[in-house]
Amino acid sequence: MRYPQYTPWMLKGYAISTVHLVDVDKVRHFIPSELNIISVLPGKTLCVVYVSHYGSGSVLEYSELIVIPALVSYEGKFGGWVSHIYVDNSDSVAGGREIWGLPKEMAEFTWEDNKCVTVRQSNRVLCSLDYKQQSLTWRQRLGGSAFSTMGNDLLMFGAEFESRLGLIGSRLEVPGESPFAGINLGQPFLTVRCEEMSLQIAAPQVVGQTNYDRITNRQEAKVAKE
Repeated sequence: MRYPQYTPWMLKGYAISTVHLVDVDKVRHFIPSELNIISVLPGKTLCVVYVSHYGSGSVLEYSELIVIPALVSYEGKFGGWVSHIYVDNSDSVAGGREIWGLPKEMAEFTWEDNKCVTVRQSNRVLCSLDYKQQSLTWRQRLGGSAFSTMGNDLLMFGAEFESRLGLIGSRLEVPGESPFAGINLGQPFLTVRCEEMSLQIAAPQVVGQTNYDRITNRQEAKVAKE
């Protein structure tokens, strides 16, 4: 596999991000026990679904789906936990796994008329998102962090983001056979469309140790859903 060994990775393109209120009990299975889930309302945390396409000017060109089921903290550090992540570029899969410890998998992305995207693995639909055009927009620079694991190491890495943003309407559909259907996402209460986006993903740092096993916990989450 060939992917950029250096960091940060620079990615340029566009994205749609939906924000949901979800039950803490529904997402606990997806998250290492060492991480504390942050409640924004009693028994509720924030979940983010992010779908993007990175094009010209990026270190690699690909589409991506990320599911962050909760805001979490660890020893005074705050960020999101990436439970599911899909791309359509095998080099991105390798780089994501080997540099950041992210559980990237291959999937197919169908973008339709700049108003709908569907993500599939073989004949299984992971999700589909219908979204509207931007009207009022503004340019914004933001930063954030996320956690991942590699072996027994708990990792944390930062991201810097600049884009033209707009609040839009959307509808997210997650079929029952989707690996993250058990989160019970419901419809988003907020959707942000990002255009002319520039994103830098920094190198990860080891911040602790974990016994979390992604494969075992994916199985437990499936059982919990059923």
